Amino acid sequence: MSKKRGTTPNLPDAPAGGAMNGNVDFDKSPAAKSKSKTGGASKSDWDFKVALGVITALAFLTRFWGITHPDQVVFDEVHFGKFASYYLQRTYFFDVHPPFGKLLFAFAGWLVGYDGSFLFENIGDSYISNKVPYVAYRSMPALMGSLTVSTTFWIMWESGYSLPACIVSAALVLFDNAHVGQTRLILLDATLVLFMALSVLSYIRFYKLRHDPFSRKWWKWLLITGISMSCVISTKYVGAFTFFSIGVPVVIDLWDLLDIKRKQPLSMPDFGMHLGARMIGFIVVPFLMYLFWFQVHFAILSRSGPGDDFMTPEFQETLSDNLMTQQAVNIDYFDSLSMRHKETKVFLHSHVDRYPLRYDDGRISSQGQQVTGYPHNDTNNIWQIVPSKPIEGRGHRVKNGDVVRFRHLVTDSWLLTHDVASPSMPTNQEFTTVPGDDANGLRYNETLFEIRIENGKAGQDFKTKASHFKLVHFPTKVALWTHPTIPPLPDWGYKQAEINGNKNIMQSSNLWYVEDIPDLPADSPRMVKEERKVKSMPFLKKYLELQRAMFFHNNALTSSHPYASFPIQWPFLLRGVSFWTENDTRQQIYFLGNPVGWWFASAILAVFAGILLADQVSVRRGVDALDGRTRSRLYNSTGFFFLIWAAHYFPFFIMGRQLFLHHYLPAHLASALVAGAIVEFIFNIEPTEVVDFTEEQIQEGRKGNLKPQQQRRRPIRERIGGQSLLYTWAASGVILAVLVWGFLFFAPLTYGTPGLDVAQVVARKWLNYDLHFAK
Repeated sequence: MSKKRGTTPNLPDAPAGGAMNGNVDFDKSPAAKSKSKTGGASKSDWDFKVALGVITALAFLTRFWGITHPDQVVFDEVHFGKFASYYLQRTYFFDVHPPFGKLLFAFAGWLVGYDGSFLFENIGDSYISNKVPYVAYRSMPALMGSLTVSTTFWIMWESGYSLPACIVSAALVLFDNAHVGQTRLILLDATLVLFMALSVLSYIRFYKLRHDPFSRKWWKWLLITGISMSCVISTKYVGAFTFFSIGVPVVIDLWDLLDIKRKQPLSMPDFGMHLGARMIGFIVVPFLMYLFWFQVHFAILSRSGPGDDFMTPEFQETLSDNLMTQQAVNIDYFDSLSMRHKETKVFLHSHVDRYPLRYDDGRISSQGQQVTGYPHNDTNNIWQIVPSKPIEGRGHRVKNGDVVRFRHLVTDSWLLTHDVASPSMPTNQEFTTVPGDDANGLRYNETLFEIRIENGKAGQDFKTKASHFKLVHFPTKVALWTHPTIPPLPDWGYKQAEINGNKNIMQSSNLWYVEDIPDLPADSPRMVKEERKVKSMPFLKKYLELQRAMFFHNNALTSSHPYASFPIQWPFLLRGVSFWTENDTRQQIYFLGNPVGWWFASAILAVFAGILLADQVSVRRGVDALDGRTRSRLYNSTGFFFLIWAAHYFPFFIMGRQLFLHHYLPAHLASALVAGAIVEFIFNIEPTEVVDFTEEQIQEGRKGNLKPQQQRRRPIRERIGGQSLLYTWAASGVILAVLVWGFLFFAPLTYGTPGLDVAQVVARKWLNYDLHFAK
């Protein structure tokens, strides 16, 4: 006789792919059997429903309590509140995130009749004095945060876990200060986390219908899963992690369906139908819905605004009231120009000072005249554009693709680049100027540059402001370039920006534009502005241009931030983020999770990994510590939740952009699911009786000749109730009590009230959290 760990018999598991196909029938759970017999819900169902109702009510209470405080702009509300106002004003703006979450805030403002006149400029600005319906704005994420708790409980319920396990998972989200704090403010994460949870729930519902493919319910949950995933990635691009989380089990499931050894193997046409249905539901529909939100975005933002600078002149011409296109002037040869870099806004500049003979790293320079980037208007910013070949008279237009030269007027020298390394980048070429004798003699070819207007047509007129262009050196094919990440020049360069030649001419950071023609007379015919009509641009072209700009600027968010943190710190909650403070009342909002819950969930992740390792080692050594049903649930259900956690956590380690604690919230929700599952696994222990076989029976069993009743173990107690369920309830009760205590202890930092004295603040600096008013 030996004892083995058991589990609740015949309950459905959440999927980790098709590995369970044929092992468990979701439609034969005890609840389903009870419904088939009675025609209604079982007593157990009512227990779950009552618990779900209580948890939902508590979720609304914790998210909406004191939502009017503070009545000031808090942290990143300056961004997402501003974007909502721009939508209401129909003013074009630029952001690195897709539009869905921001459109929801604008919808909330529209519902209450707000005109978007307040632009959320500064943290601490008063909502009351500016008559902003901020409660309506904050209610949108608060509603979503509340429903996220309910969805967490529902995921566990649909996965067949016991009521205590469902409560533990939901409570880890319900009483988490980070989830509460992030969903009470005008921020995007509530939308992201809710639809990530709905994606998981709807996929589980879809998977449970795998024995009834192509039915109406099967199609319904397939499409709901795809729509939910689309809403995730339409809120933030990290929603791609949710696609991966669902995509892995979908691929495994399809691989299982392809197996000819299945009990009911599929023909290739039938498999093709399954593959096609999943491609439609999980790829085509989500992508079309994703594009739909961008179409709404473009349709609403029809007026020129602060986002114009990020777009090409062609795009800007689709916006009304665009000053850049209205003020554009055709450029003629021999005009004097000031040119600015599109991203950094520095002027192309030169002065009489020269590069030093030797740089700090020992490299030798050309000792030529410095060419730099200068942020202010100055006479040293003026360059005359000259044709590469002699032409008679003036009035000749400069065109796209022309090869030109530039003369620096103040120093009467000519722009040039050559095969000499730039001051800080040995891989890039130095830009300098040379006197006229050299420029018109032996070094003539080195002064030739080609004008390449971005998205321009051959022979298109070169204009001020409206023509974003690359200046490509004709002989060496490097582009005039600078970048915000290049350190400024040393004292010998007056801390100005370095200008050099970039060999990768495809980069968008090579773009410049002509700011002005200073000597153009006011009565010049070119100054006469004809009435401009708003032009159209194909949707896909606008979409692709915006995508390029979004990805580029998202990757460029690499500057340091006082509250940025690394992914390795998140599971251990080593630091938070200061959202808002008020000195007079000593009140503060500090974004921080419930340390008790985060540490418990992180520890459970390690426990789960340890259990899998121990099980694999035991199996390799011939010790079968788990029955097949328990192992199936552990690997397929809990493993699915663990996959979701890993997919939403580990990719952040390879990101170069700024990262904050809130990026861990989707992964934290997944860890809550793992925690509830492991609590049930550990405490729901059922002793089992094992049938002893003779050597002859063992050999027959290996041949598959034993009868089914001879092969299976006979459980002593085949039920959920009894002592094991009491253990689970007791453990869940302790966990719940500690979670509530941790939540209430840190609640003043989450809600921003009441203010705490020095001793109370110091008592909450568990891991040296950088709290205010600690002195």
